[in-house]
Amino acid sequence: MTLQEIIEKDRKYYMNTFGDRVPVCFTHGKGLSLWDLDGNEYHDFLAGIAVSALGHSHPAVVNAICEQAKKFIHCSSLYYIESQAKLAELIVENSSADKVFFANSGAEANEGAIKLARLYFKKKGCPNKIEIITLEKSFHGRTLATIAATGQDKYQKPYSPLTPKFLKVPINDLNAMEEAICENTCAVMIEPIQGESGVNPTTYEYIKGLRQLCDKYGILLIFDEVQCGLGRTGKLFGYQHYGVEPDIFTLAKALGGGFPIGALCAKDHVAKAFEPGDHGSTFGGNPLACSTAYAVLSTIINDKLCENAEETGNYFFEKIRSVKQNHPVISEVRGKGLMIGIEFSRPIAKEVNKKCFENKYLLGSVGDSIIRLLPPLITTKADMDGVIEMLDNVLSKFD
Repeated sequence: MTLQEIIEKDRKYYMNTFGDRVPVCFTHGKGLSLWDLDGNEYHDFLAGIAVSALGHSHPAVVNAICEQAKKFIHCSSLYYIESQAKLAELIVENSSADKVFFANSGAEANEGAIKLARLYFKKKGCPNKIEIITLEKSFHGRTLATIAATGQDKYQKPYSPLTPKFLKVPINDLNAMEEAICENTCAVMIEPIQGESGVNPTTYEYIKGLRQLCDKYGILLIFDEVQCGLGRTGKLFGYQHYGVEPDIFTLAKALGGGFPIGALCAKDHVAKAFEPGDHGSTFGGNPLACSTAYAVLSTIINDKLCENAEETGNYFFEKIRSVKQNHPVISEVRGKGLMIGIEFSRPIAKEVNKKCFENKYLLGSVGDSIIRLLPPLITTKADMDGVIEMLDNVLSKFD
């Protein structure tokens, strides 16, 4: 099929949730490269929105999928699943969690975290502890509960009234957080580094203080690491930058390297609130998803891709300084590791991103003033040189 034929078929049969997409259709990929229907090569610095952590068609992912598919793809969690048990063990051995539950997405993992936090206090004899505090500009998913948790009005207005009992406070403001905590609060749920609103990091002091507040008031601390987890920020988990441990954290995106899987991870005393029948999933934790995720996570750990993300990210932040000096339209560059946001002083992000695409580079835009880079964890300094040179050239048209 031609690109135009695909576009027409999409418009006729697919629900219009994405509007007019970027006019390209890819046929295959390798590493950081994707090729379209006409054989044009693109440099992927978005990685499926932080999903393709190992790049495209990585042998570890391909082999894991093929080998497991040859055996069997799915069975119910009524039965024991070897890859499910092994993946849970690998996560626990490399994190602060004691127990893991597998879902199919980040939204599902976050729904599970919300359910677990509320059930934890209900079973402790505190049925009124049902409120969860989140941060403004946060993003936690697209189910009704996770949209309610999300701190961005644009996602909420079409579905109001939403699930109640979520309060929003500004990021990095401990006073606002403490003022919001009340006798009905059961948890605080945050992204250590906000992704969908343009890469907004929390401060070291804020996270330290947040852990202290949660301990002081006897409430749970939940970290949504769907985007910032699994090596993206230069450490295996975002919370490791801050010297604290959450009671619950969630994973998805990079975990399957492109295959859908999410994980709800918790300390044992919290996880015990889930008893048989309290939670479940038909597809969550299936053999194919867990075999793939085990290969991805093992590769991230064994190939030291966290360290590569830190080193390559530091290289980018160092090199982009000269670009920022050359182009005053850049107001700020922020992030950690390979989770990078570039904010402009004017609403040019969509135009800049379009020019990047014309130069065969795939980036993301956030609103009107921010572009976002989320390249695979295998990205090299040479790859960074290429995107920096491209950005320098593109931004010369906006000076």
